[in-house]
Amino acid sequence: MQNTSQHVVIIGAGHGGGNMAALLRQYGHTGPITLVGEESVPPYQRPPLSKAWLKEQLEMEDLFLKSEKFYSDNQITLRLNSKVTEIMHEQKAIRLAHDEVLTYEHLIIATGARARMLQIPGHELDGILYLRDVGHAHRLKQALASARRIGIIGGGYVGLEVAASARALGVEVTVIERESRLLARVASREIAGFYKELHEKQGVEFHFDKEITAFDGKAGKVSGVVLADATVVDCDLLLVGIGAIPNDDLARAAGIKCQNGVLVDLDGRTSVPDVFAIGDVTMRPLPFYDRLCRLESIPNAMEQAKRAAGAISGRPAPADELPWFWSDQYDVKLQIAGMPFDVDQVVMRGSLESGRCTVFHLCGDRIRAAEVLNSPSDFLAAKKLIAAGSVIKVSQLSDPGIPVMSAIA
Repeated sequence: MQNTSQHVVIIGAGHGGGNMAALLRQYGHTGPITLVGEESVPPYQRPPLSKAWLKEQLEMEDLFLKSEKFYSDNQITLRLNSKVTEIMHEQKAIRLAHDEVLTYEHLIIATGARARMLQIPGHELDGILYLRDVGHAHRLKQALASARRIGIIGGGYVGLEVAASARALGVEVTVIERESRLLARVASREIAGFYKELHEKQGVEFHFDKEITAFDGKAGKVSGVVLADATVVDCDLLLVGIGAIPNDDLARAAGIKCQNGVLVDLDGRTSVPDVFAIGDVTMRPLPFYDRLCRLESIPNAMEQAKRAAGAISGRPAPADELPWFWSDQYDVKLQIAGMPFDVDQVVMRGSLESGRCTVFHLCGDRIRAAEVLNSPSDFLAAKKLIAAGSVIKVSQLSDPGIPVMSAIA
């Protein structure tokens, strides 16, 4: 067993950091735990920020992972509104603003990722927003209350979820995407096509294959997006959603190995003893795919928090978990199991027109990933088959009348 009386410091009070603190207590760690976060609120859920929060279906307290009383009851010190300026791993200490120093026995880097900025002429205009935290979400919700048309740059999941929320609020929506289709890096053409039609039926307009050269403004506020062909797309509010950059600056400055994020092993260990990293900031191994990847998802942050907390507490490592993701738009739930690496064929089960189907991605006779629309049973079955590496009767996958689990060869 590990020494459970040692001080654990967690940098980053987001989903990963908040759960890490709670799991350490659950796993029997009795030593001090300090959770350091730059925001003014305790750890909260981020997925609702683009959906229920914008539609005013949740209060701030509904987003909290735990009540504030939980932290005091469990002797977890919350240091909110606190910025870490340096990791001094040789001294096993971190430096906060105003030169305060905290020492640790174990350090967890859970600093997440920040929005990729679009630095073009006009970027300083009011009404140009990003969405990474509750402060961003609060400003966006306030702006949507009086907006006529929102422009959204980037046809990824966050942009599309905001588009769906904006339409529910009666705001007109235009999405501008530099690629030739939606979800170009994260979904199949079949699923992308489905979402394009779904949003168009709700009145969303799209511009594909478009480069943006500037933002137009009137009286200091954004009024349009200027495209490379000189077209101006009208809007009185703009959301930029063009990806995220891992917040690995502290780790890099401390000499911790990074590669588009902090490099970690399966338990979240970094290249420096007693320093772990979890969540969006990490570049981690993918056991089922024999490669490294940076995953931006709540399930990934939770898995890494469990493994790191277990390693610190001396618990046996849990079974490897398959990556999975989800997105809610209008009345459609998309669930994705696995990742489509090394795929040589795609099999469709059900129909896109019905809004209930599964797109299987296979390598030979094994499923590598599945994109599932409104079919929880297919999603759960696909997760099991991918994780088990089961050999599949491929011809049976396309028949909705045959349960997915029955397709095992």
